Amino acid sequence: MFEELIEAWDGEAVVTHYERASGTWMFICLHSMRGGAAGGGTRMKVYPTPADGLRDAMRLSEAMSLKLAVARGPNGGGKAVLAVPSIPEGAERRALLLAYGDLVESLHGAFRTAPDMNTDDRDMDVIAERTRHVYGRSDAAGGAGTTGPDTAVGVFHGIRAAVAHAFGNDDLHGRRVVIQGAGGVGGALAPLLAEAGADVAIADVDAGRAEDVARRIGGAVVAAEAVLREPCDVFAPCAVGGVLDEYTIPTLRCRIVAGAANNQLSTDADADRLAAAGILYAPDFVINAGGVLHVVGLEMEGWSRARLDDELAGIGRTLGDIFQSADRGGVSTLQAAVDLAREREREAPRATPSAG
Repeated sequence: MFEELIEAWDGEAVVTHYERASGTWMFICLHSMRGGAAGGGTRMKVYPTPADGLRDAMRLSEAMSLKLAVARGPNGGGKAVLAVPSIPEGAERRALLLAYGDLVESLHGAFRTAPDMNTDDRDMDVIAERTRHVYGRSDAAGGAGTTGPDTAVGVFHGIRAAVAHAFGNDDLHGRRVVIQGAGGVGGALAPLLAEAGADVAIADVDAGRAEDVARRIGGAVVAAEAVLREPCDVFAPCAVGGVLDEYTIPTLRCRIVAGAANNQLSTDADADRLAAAGILYAPDFVINAGGVLHVVGLEMEGWSRARLDDELAGIGRTLGDIFQSADRGGVSTLQAAVDLAREREREAPRATPSAG
C-alpha cells in the first residue's frame, strides 16, 4: 500500500520510520523544497492503518505548499504525521517526541516543523531538545508560543470577507455562525465572533468542551452529530478534515463554509458541489494561514506584532480577491485559490539557503 501511495504522489520526498518502542509510524512528507526546505506541522493521531497516516501526511503537505505560496512563505510545503496506537502522555510522550526530534534532525534542515493536531508549543520544546529545525515553541523557551489564537484571528477576517461577498457587507451582527470544534482554534474563534455581534453556536465531540466555550461567550451548543444540518449563515469547520463530500454537502443549511480545519473537502470536486449548492467556500489553505504567518513572521522573519496583525487582516483581503476572481472566471473558489498559489510560486525567489 505504501508503494502505491508514493508512486501516485506528486511530492518530492517521503521519509518513513517505525519507532518500535511506542509502535508509532512516523511519516515526513516533503511536497515542495522551494527555498531549500519544506515546512509544516507535526500531527499526532490514531489512524485505522499506517497507510491512512501516510495518505493524510501527503495530502496535508500538498495543502501546505499551497498555503505557504499564497502567504508568500519562504519555503515549500511539508507535513509530518505520528501515527500512534493511542495518544501518549507523560514519559511515554516525551520519549516519542525525542525520537521524532532525532528523525527531523537527520534531515539536516530539509524539513522545518511546528505544532498541528494533538501537538502544541510544549511538545515543540521537547522536540527542540534534539533539533533546531522546529518552530512554535513556548514563550518560555524563546519561541512565539501557540499558533491557535492567531489562526483564529485569520479565520475571523476570512469569515468577514466571505460575509461581505455573500451578503454585501461584512457586518456580523445577527449572523449565525456554527463552529465545529471547540479546541485551540475553534475555542479562540468563538469569542471573536461573539464580540463582533454574531450569534455563535458550538459543536464538539467533547460535549463538555463545547459547553465551556458556549458558557464563556453566551452562545449555544449544537450536538456534534447534527452540526452539518444546523441552519446558519456560516458553517466554520475547525476540527478534523474531510467533513464535506458528496453525501454531507446536500445536508448543509448554510450560505458560507469558512473554517480552520485542514482538507475540509474530501475531493476537489466537492468545491464544485458547494458552488452548485449556492454555498460560498473559503478555501481552507487560505483562511487558516494565520498559524503559518505567526510562526514565519515572529520566529523566522522578525516581524513586529503590528506587522503580523496586518498580515492576518490580509487573509480577508486575499479571500476577497479570490472570490472575485472565481466569479469573473466562472470557476470554483478552490480553483481560483490554487491559481493564485501557482502564480505566487512562479514569482517567488528560488535562492537556496544553507541547510546546516
